[in-house]
Amino acid sequence: MSDSFPKSCTAFAGTRQIATGTLAMVALKAQSAANSGDLVPVSIFDDVTGRVVEIDLRGTVEDLMQRIAINETSVAPPHEPTTVEEGVRRPGRPKLGVVAREVTLLPRHWEWLAIQPGGASVALRKLVEEARRTHQGRDRRRIAQEAAYRFVSAMAGNEPDFEEALRALFAGNRQRFAELVEAWPVDLGDYAKKLAAAAFLEPESGGTSQLE
Repeated sequence: MSDSFPKSCTAFAGTRQIATGTLAMVALKAQSAANSGDLVPVSIFDDVTGRVVEIDLRGTVEDLMQRIAINETSVAPPHEPTTVEEGVRRPGRPKLGVVAREVTLLPRHWEWLAIQPGGASVALRKLVEEARRTHQGRDRRRIAQEAAYRFVSAMAGNEPDFEEALRALFAGNRQRFAELVEAWPVDLGDYAKKLAAAAFLEPESGGTSQLE
């Protein structure tokens, strides 16, 4: 089972899309399909990352819902360190969402940070915010490429022009990619294009917010 479940996902029975939405809703549809007697594999994919959602569909509906509930309540929030004993005051400003974590740098990096206005923490936050604004378009395209690649590799490896479609994806050629996946089963092609959509967007500038 994965460390955390997605907010939105899509299920396939073979090459046919059977559900999309919250994990609980999609998992119920997937469980029903898995128990239907049809000899087709049932898979669930994260709508953001394209990763397979690992969840045990065996047992009753109640069993399935309990597994989802246990996972959702047992995963620590991503911004909270799990190695600090409860009750110990953490560095940073937790009320503002500022959380302390270990950062490893070379001596010359620490020397540079030490002379920046506001100190190392403020300087690092500004650098991260600037990098996020500068590279957000590229990052969005990369994430979309990786998501589409994961799904296509898992589901369309035997489809015609599979490798050509991947080349078009990473070349940023929307038209070529769409033309190639058109020959695939409709639901596979549509979902692949959905995941890949941001991979073909033009770069755009971000906002100006900073956390100081």
